[in-house]
Amino acid sequence: MACERARVSIDEPPSSPVTQKSSLKKRVTMLPTPSEVFHYTDSGGQSDAIHLSKSSTILQAAKRDLLGIIQLQDPTLLDGRVTLQHVKAGSVVARQGDQEVSIQFVISGLLHVYQRMIDREEETCLFVTHPGELVGQLAVLTGEPLIFTVKTQRDCSFLSISKTHFYEIMRVEPKVVLNVAHTVVKRMSSFVRQIDFALDWMAVEAGRAVYRQGEKSDSTFIVLSGRLRSVIMKEDGKKELIGEYGRGDLIGEVEALTNKNRATTVHAVRDSELTKLPEGALSFIKRKFQQVVTRLIHLLGQKILQQVNGPLTTRSLAVHTPGSKWDAGNQASNLSTVTVLPVSEEVPLTAFTLELQHALIAIGPTLLLTSEVIKQQLGAAALDSVHEYRLSSWLGQQEDLHRIVLYQTDYTLTPWTQRCIRQADCIIIVGIGEQDPAVGELERMLEGSAVRAQKQLVLLHREDGPQPKGTVDWLNMRSWISRHLHLSCPRRVFSKRKLPKLLELYQRVFEKPADRHSDFSRLARVLTGNAIALILGGGGARGCAQVGILRALSEAGIPVDLIGGTSIGSLMGALYAEDRSHSRMRMRAREWAMEMTSVYKKVLDLTYPVTSMFSGAAFNTSISNVFKSKQIEDLWIPYFNITTDITASAMRVHTDGSLWRYIRSSMSLSGYLPPLCDPKDGHLLMDGGYINNLPADVARSMGAKVVIAIDVGSRDETNLTNYGDSLSGWWLLWKRLNPLAEKVKVLNMAEIQTRLAYVCCVRQLESVKNSDYCEYIRPPIDRYRTLEFGKFDEIAEVGYQHGKTVFDVWIRSGVVEKMLKDRHQEDFHNTQSKNSVLTCPNASFTDLAEIVSRIEPVKPAVVDDKQESDYHTDYEEEAMESAPSDMELYSRYGEPTEWEETGDTDEDLDLSRKRRITKLTASE
Repeated sequence: MACERARVSIDEPPSSPVTQKSSLKKRVTMLPTPSEVFHYTDSGGQSDAIHLSKSSTILQAAKRDLLGIIQLQDPTLLDGRVTLQHVKAGSVVARQGDQEVSIQFVISGLLHVYQRMIDREEETCLFVTHPGELVGQLAVLTGEPLIFTVKTQRDCSFLSISKTHFYEIMRVEPKVVLNVAHTVVKRMSSFVRQIDFALDWMAVEAGRAVYRQGEKSDSTFIVLSGRLRSVIMKEDGKKELIGEYGRGDLIGEVEALTNKNRATTVHAVRDSELTKLPEGALSFIKRKFQQVVTRLIHLLGQKILQQVNGPLTTRSLAVHTPGSKWDAGNQASNLSTVTVLPVSEEVPLTAFTLELQHALIAIGPTLLLTSEVIKQQLGAAALDSVHEYRLSSWLGQQEDLHRIVLYQTDYTLTPWTQRCIRQADCIIIVGIGEQDPAVGELERMLEGSAVRAQKQLVLLHREDGPQPKGTVDWLNMRSWISRHLHLSCPRRVFSKRKLPKLLELYQRVFEKPADRHSDFSRLARVLTGNAIALILGGGGARGCAQVGILRALSEAGIPVDLIGGTSIGSLMGALYAEDRSHSRMRMRAREWAMEMTSVYKKVLDLTYPVTSMFSGAAFNTSISNVFKSKQIEDLWIPYFNITTDITASAMRVHTDGSLWRYIRSSMSLSGYLPPLCDPKDGHLLMDGGYINNLPADVARSMGAKVVIAIDVGSRDETNLTNYGDSLSGWWLLWKRLNPLAEKVKVLNMAEIQTRLAYVCCVRQLESVKNSDYCEYIRPPIDRYRTLEFGKFDEIAEVGYQHGKTVFDVWIRSGVVEKMLKDRHQEDFHNTQSKNSVLTCPNASFTDLAEIVSRIEPVKPAVVDDKQESDYHTDYEEEAMESAPSDMELYSRYGEPTEWEETGDTDEDLDLSRKRRITKLTASE
């Protein structure tokens, strides 16, 4: 949908601009009506001789008029390439988004051109095509999908030239392109023509900067295709990632509106196409359409709210800073292209991409492209440098038509492999987990080039094979990896089948929906920004309820793509991430809980309470016995936990390293257990509940669309006694010892210190509970104390029953369906994403002010049904008044056919008679 592809240069002097009456557009919503189309060609198509003769007369006369418009030198080029069509009133001639397009030349009647409104199902009438005019030329010229819907409100006749036939004519007489393009330019308003001259189309190569920090801001950019990244240089010389932008995003508008220098540096992640809107053009639009100012304020306010609800809130709470290691894998939700690259030739690349495509299809339209597919579609020479523009244009069209485009590289560095890398928003490097982690040939090329697309490592495992291990060796050899995933593959992925047999197998696989709980479905949700995160909070023995809730979650069919936790939640989350089975998790969690009830081990672990009451040795042993030497990187499901760094007074998010050690750190309650020393930097780590007991915001920052947060923390007493301005300890002691005295609720010193420690956590918890991305769950476990691990079965059952009730309600109310729905599904079917409010759904000559600023069209006036029973807009009524009369049509195309005579309504005939009387009076 690039602007350049839609622009045609005209060498001929432009004709006088078409004057259009300025009137309010009244919106109409028309139900799809099956078209009733009657075709007639030069060879005939109707059996009736009289009807055939009349149609032949009309066809020949219309062809002469069409020749005059498109100025063909050889009239025989139209022979066999035009079709006469008669369409009943209320029919749909062509729909917005159609690929098989054609040019219509109206003979009689009117063709009404509608376009779907932004963010709505309604349609608005753009213009009406009169007899003697063309419609559909733009889509044929550019090869783009149709950007509007063509309907009839009265019987209509027109000539039709398909795109294939037009290209055949164009090969013989290339000048016809300019003549047809000139008719498009005449249709455009003067405002659109002015803006068309003001806009600049830019092609930015991967790695090139669009603008740099500190430069003067004199323009705004719209991303047509590709991907860009924004980076800020701090005073200490370090660079910080601000964000990434995909198709439809607006860049640099804040600085342009405020006349400030560029705050960041923006460079292209891959080859990208941009539209540059100069500052003067934007000011002109604002002056001409004052509602643009309102829309811009709305857009700026939306950006501020996103910052307030996102990084700024967490930053103010010392939660995290964007660009840190755990945030590096943050998935943007508007990825369009994913390149799949093998580590070695042993990787079953074709089976992997087909399996991934199967999972992605459940989310949205997905296209898999290989070198063989390209050669079949565009010819064997499609990858030659001389066809660079043609290939880029075709690939851009595929991005417009599909939610995700998968690029499967070759096993060697071929021109197709290089093209795949250049097109990638994200690169998936596929390896086999049980093989040597050595860097492959294609990976070395990536490391040495300026490829800036984010890179993810995917390790394949046999479904009946061992648990993942040694992942850290893979990652240490690939410092450029931002995220990794382990995939348990069905046997068919590793089967040794030839390509035809493999394709035949997956044809049968595609007939069934993908398993939403499979690892491939998890990868698909991660790539499309639809990941579902499970967050488990801290709360001691009350955390046993999370085991029951996980069982109910599994029975409800809700998948989990990311797990995070604090304190007891970090332990329960790690058990589930390692086994992916609630039954196995329950058994292991119960064994650990029963061990925690041993008084004998607690007594032996007592020590002189300088730092803590217990030495921590017994607790360390209990945790390490559960997880052995497991590393966080080796877990099936991506996992993180939270600790409090008391050395740096900050929150720590752990996504790698020794699993038992960081779980122990996250569960180190002050006064009971000593802090644990981090072997990486020597910092002392304590219970994460002091700073973030329910880290849903961290999961959101890691790319989760929905966060299911399970809170099992204790609730503080808020109904405390007002004892005045001073407090006597003797008075308080008397109140507590005297059984007849009124009981008072006053905090002791330990309780005050505990509440002070959790102040930050409480503030963060309220923010999470009020967020729109979090599904907050709290089971009824307040009656259980922190160390009552002996009641594991009872607490787990409470969690299961509560979770089952909650999830049943979710299923009935559609919450689960909404979770599993693509965040851009509705927007994609409306041509582009609604989440990205700056996306331009219509690629070419439309109301450019609306495209750039997303102006809401003027509200429709209230229409009296008695006055306008046929729901015509003002523009349509004006067109109806200027339509040729029956007498004019007769003089041009001969006697009307029987079909046309019966096609006119009484109102049309009455209107025709009034026009003829008016003409006779004027002539006299």
